Amino acid sequence: MKILIMGAGKMGSFFSDLLSFDHEVAVYDPSPEKLRFAYHALRFESLDEVDAFNPDLVINAATVKYTIDAFKAVLPHISPNCILSDIASVKTGLPEFYANCGHPFVSTHPMFGPTFASLSNLANENAIIISEGDCLGKVFFKDIYNRLGLHIEEYTFEEHDLTIAYSLSVPFASTLVFASIMKHQDAPGTTFKRHMNIAKGLMSEDDFLLSEILFNPNTPEQLDRITDQLTLLKEIVAARDSEAMKAYLERVRENLK
Repeated sequence: MKILIMGAGKMGSFFSDLLSFDHEVAVYDPSPEKLRFAYHALRFESLDEVDAFNPDLVINAATVKYTIDAFKAVLPHISPNCILSDIASVKTGLPEFYANCGHPFVSTHPMFGPTFASLSNLANENAIIISEGDCLGKVFFKDIYNRLGLHIEEYTFEEHDLTIAYSLSVPFASTLVFASIMKHQDAPGTTFKRHMNIAKGLMSEDDFLLSEILFNPNTPEQLDRITDQLTLLKEIVAARDSEAMKAYLERVRENLK
């Protein structure tokens, strides 16, 4: 299969390395310096080069802010049968784009960002495949993710957004609150240092990505749950209520099972 990868960042390079020995792969990035480490793949500095390559599949690994723009830019250079695919963690606008693009599509979300996951060992990581996609495209990505040892779930676009509001918005918001009250510690403990490392990793992400994840329409409900629990915990602590604290900790432990 001929595969064009749009974007030579961490995830684009990861997919290029993963696929280039089993498929004919080309990588395009508008910043040519990012292509210097592309191995065993064609390097395209102009979309005009895509015409002759004639890909069967486009994997859009552009940053979330430019996902749809990247698709629109490549459309004049690919055949009508070419499958479009994205790996975006935020699907805002993509269902509408796919509905009108005139191409088969497959949308997935590898749930292992390069900031926190080890891309060389993904055995305990997860991936989501959107059920509305093209059957051939879904089979292709299921095969890739199975080879990586990922746990795979198939969700609709709507179910994906609900899941992301919980699995990303909650830890993102909690980490932002932790970091927002941060003070320098001369002798931080182990737990503090672990939280600090998570916060630094989160803040190394693109601002637009963080914003779009938190702007998920389902996020406010999750934030309400966080504030409700903080209010309850504050009341228990202020009252020094040992029985209430014990019951609270037991509920938390149950949630972690």
